[in-house]
Amino acid sequence: MTFQWTAVATFLYGEIGVILVLCLPFISPLRWQKIFMFPLWSKMAVFWNKMFLTIIVLLIVLFLDAVREVRKYSSVHVNEKAANVNSSAFDHIQMKLFRSQRNLYLSGFSLFLWLVLRRTVTLLTQLAKEMASHAALETQVNDATEAAKKYMAENERLQEALSGKGDSKKKESTDATEEKLKEEVERLKAELQKTSNAFHKAKTEGAAVKKQSEGLRREYDHLMKEFEQLQQRLNKAEDKKDL
Repeated sequence: MTFQWTAVATFLYGEIGVILVLCLPFISPLRWQKIFMFPLWSKMAVFWNKMFLTIIVLLIVLFLDAVREVRKYSSVHVNEKAANVNSSAFDHIQMKLFRSQRNLYLSGFSLFLWLVLRRTVTLLTQLAKEMASHAALETQVNDATEAAKKYMAENERLQEALSGKGDSKKKESTDATEEKLKEEVERLKAELQKTSNAFHKAKTEGAAVKKQSEGLRREYDHLMKEFEQLQQRLNKAEDKKDL
């Protein structure tokens, strides 16, 4: 292979390795978010979009060039076969056609996996944020519940302490205090309901992101099967060439 296609193949193998590491189940999205927050990644994030678009453009150019080569040698292959030329020239055309097809697969898979890699990183970041939000909302719900229970217990103790006294002035004061406590309890209940709704919403969004991540993993497994088939074809073709 020429230098450019050797670089594309190396880039493809690197993409496969990175995606495999990102899909490891025992590394949580929160751990990946901490890794992405390292100072080195923060400096690289400034150039990430430019680098992503540059690589996309290069891979598209290489892919289109490979398509052109495949069409070129496919037509030549048909013409040479119809003309019944000698076997050495026919084998040379077959070799050119095989190389152009190999380059087409390399550039196509590299382009596809580059998009998959970006999407995987985005999904991991979103899932980590949803998990952090879920934990914060759960803590807030627990705190609001404890506060509501505390105020209700104080209200009950106050009612028990003032239940035996018949002084009208004290009764009015007790009623006012009880009314304030009821308003406070209602306010806490409203806050608890609001926090609970936000918690369920975050849980639903987290489930959707997880489902999308599982779909991406299944698509990646399908792609790996196609890549293994291509690798087997490449090995068979190289063995024939050596013979």
